[in-house]
Amino acid sequence: MDIDTDICVVGGGPAGLTLALLLVRSGVRVTLLERSRSLDRTYRGEILQPGGQALLDELGVLRPARAHGAVEHQRFLLEERGRILINGDYRRLPGPYNCLLSLPQRHLLAELLAACARHDGFRYLAGTRASGLVEEGGVVRGAVAAGPGGAGEQGSRARGVVAAAGRVSLIAPHAGLGYRRQELFSQDVLWFRLSGAPQRSTGHTRDVRVFRAGGNPVLSYSSVPDSLQLGWTLPHGGFRRLADRGADHIIEQLCHAAPEYAERIREEITGFGDLSLLDVFSGSAEEWVRDGLVLIGDSAHTHSPIGAQGINLAIRDAVAAHPVLVEAVRSADAGAARLDRYTALRRPEVDRITRIQRIQSRMMLSTGRLSSAIRPRTAALVSKTPLYGAMLRRIAFGTSPVRLRTDLLGSTGR
Repeated sequence: MDIDTDICVVGGGPAGLTLALLLVRSGVRVTLLERSRSLDRTYRGEILQPGGQALLDELGVLRPARAHGAVEHQRFLLEERGRILINGDYRRLPGPYNCLLSLPQRHLLAELLAACARHDGFRYLAGTRASGLVEEGGVVRGAVAAGPGGAGEQGSRARGVVAAAGRVSLIAPHAGLGYRRQELFSQDVLWFRLSGAPQRSTGHTRDVRVFRAGGNPVLSYSSVPDSLQLGWTLPHGGFRRLADRGADHIIEQLCHAAPEYAERIREEITGFGDLSLLDVFSGSAEEWVRDGLVLIGDSAHTHSPIGAQGINLAIRDAVAAHPVLVEAVRSADAGAARLDRYTALRRPEVDRITRIQRIQSRMMLSTGRLSSAIRPRTAALVSKTPLYGAMLRRIAFGTSPVRLRTDLLGSTGR
């Protein structure tokens, strides 16, 4: 074997790098395989809920990441033709993380990577993908690493492998772990970015919005640097029919759905290259562990962008997996029975968040004539009850406690 390590992490996103940092600070040797050659790439999700912010701050990476640029959003709003139906005011939550934070992923990943690199036990292989698993007697003992086009293939010997490569990870299929895709959400999302500050201002606050102005609902929030991210929701498979009529037709539909930004849409959206389609679905690997292998983040479970849960769940997965993997390395036992303690910690919350997202999607993004008239108004009534306050706290901080095992952590590195 060309690589000898304690834990091989596949995927350098928020889940993989957070876990890598926790492990190397606990004296565990980590080799991380990341198929992208640099952090200069396109990212979709970047909203951090308060719970995710708190964990990253405790790790010492939130403040330096924010120093590169971030946007605080005080409220989540559901609007219909200018009327606010839901005002989820995060300022009512306990501080100091009582806001939604738009933090570009490349800033967060850069700080996590820099923190990992301060430890001699960390090895980062950029431009390298996992093309398979190394198995002995049905136990995962490492991963096969390959450069671009399969060049330079080499194996790794590890006490355990962690799949953290996102929704397109091939580790679960390589490991024979089935995946259940559930069509709990009836939308796809067409993402695009506009330059400049938002035209619309709600006092001195910045808001994450879901609004309906003249068509299907639109998600929007301010981003760095001085831009606006928008996501136009479409029925599953609806983009193909629109695309057949050409980019100009889509641009006019976007202007109809978001008229307050119509001028900028016509100026800045020039073709399909300015748009990115996200297939929205929920799903979960049938098993999150097997002997020598753990799945975390989107590799284990996939979610809708509604509620901004993707990065936060990924970070919480990493924090929960950390002590389980440290114990597995120290005891030389990475069997499924031991690793399944991680599943027992995480699956209940993931299932509850999925149910909450399904309710949010039905209430906010309905497009049928009757449902789009009734469900948002029902949501407006619910938002005025104590039930909504309790749900907002669960969305913000999670539905079960996940605490950093600081007793396992050593120094922050050289």
